[in-house]
Amino acid sequence: MSALIKDPPPGAPVPPILPPQDGYLFLDRAQFRASFAADVSEDAATFMADSQVPWGLEALNGAVTEPAWKTKPSWYLVATDDRMIPPDAQRAMSKRAGATVNEVKGSHAVYVSQPKAVAAMIATAANAVALTT
Repeated sequence: MSALIKDPPPGAPVPPILPPQDGYLFLDRAQFRASFAADVSEDAATFMADSQVPWGLEALNGAVTEPAWKTKPSWYLVATDDRMIPPDAQRAMSKRAGATVNEVKGSHAVYVSQPKAVAAMIATAANAVALTT
């Protein structure tokens, strides 16, 4: 199981992952908005909860043997109000990767709640890579 889920930092929120069904996981619909999309409108969060795509248990056991961040530039957007992956864990991962980091007030669904910040980071990364190739 993913170390982020198996060994959360002290005081970190615990994602509302339901027990596996047929080898797949879902987030508890009743807790979805508070945990995953707290800064998204109620209607959007309800739609997101209702349209979850199950993720397989095996995804948690996958091991990356050659992470791209070891040989390629990387960027990371820390969502400071994330209740799925604690912001300090995000900071540690981005530091390990040597990523260029931006932080934005947002939930795990920062791509929905803060699309301009996400797009700006993508544009910055694309421009930086284009300038070096």
